[in-house]
Amino acid sequence: MTRSNDLPAPRTRVAVLGTGKMGGAIARRLKTSGFEVSVWDRKKSKAEALDVGRVASSPADAVRGAEVAISSVTGPQAVREVYFGPAGVLEAAAGKTLVEMSTTGPAIGQELAGAASRKGAKLIEAPVMGSVPAVDSGTLVILASAERVDDLEPARAVLERLGEVYFVGGIGSAPALKLIANSMLGIVGAAAAELMAAGTRHGLDPARVFWVLSRIVPGLKVREAGFVENRHRPAMFAVRDLLKDLDLGLALYQPPVPLTFLVRQLFAAVAARTPDLDISAIVNEYAKENVR
Repeated sequence: MTRSNDLPAPRTRVAVLGTGKMGGAIARRLKTSGFEVSVWDRKKSKAEALDVGRVASSPADAVRGAEVAISSVTGPQAVREVYFGPAGVLEAAAGKTLVEMSTTGPAIGQELAGAASRKGAKLIEAPVMGSVPAVDSGTLVILASAERVDDLEPARAVLERLGEVYFVGGIGSAPALKLIANSMLGIVGAAAAELMAAGTRHGLDPARVFWVLSRIVPGLKVREAGFVENRHRPAMFAVRDLLKDLDLGLALYQPPVPLTFLVRQLFAAVAARTPDLDISAIVNEYAKENVR
């Protein structure tokens, strides 16, 4: 574990590839921490709206002027396009440290690590636990894996501005552990939704039921508005994104994993109706009209 949020930022140039909710927050955090930031996104207007630094014309263009490149996009295919596509990261990767922070599962890591090595670059896998508020406060949990722990050094000062860095093993380790974490998040969310419905049907105060559940699972507390008041916007973690991660997990795990499979089915039903709501919207699957 490492942390140096209070130290002055070195004059490291950082490229951030993908300026969605998490990528945008990362770029803003690094900019305000004193790093020189360039950004790229498939939708140029999103990158421009951040107003944190130079907007690059392609991933290769962004990486060319940086020492450290961070990618944060949605899904394995998007990662492959950013790295291997026309004017992709690997065209300008020589001598760079590439930090892949997307949630993609471990299979792509070996592919990227081998390609990066052939280009004279180093790959760090660094999926995170936490959402935008944790980025803003520099309190993410960063699960890092690389061929060697020393490979983290060129990016350490950058990552420590975002949160606590835990080296968890060789290539593939961090993405696998992140899928475990997100599977647990889905299981806990579905369990909480079921018990909220059971308690309120019994006549208990929803706030009191949630109080008990969050005493047992403190991480639920951040979604109190969703579970108690049925308010699921803004989404800290959208249903469609959790469903993607559950599918990646099920492809990775050795059976039997019946709870994960069942939870995947529940979230698939919610995603069919409201894919962009926060995962607390799982409570809607237990609404009276959906209970059979």
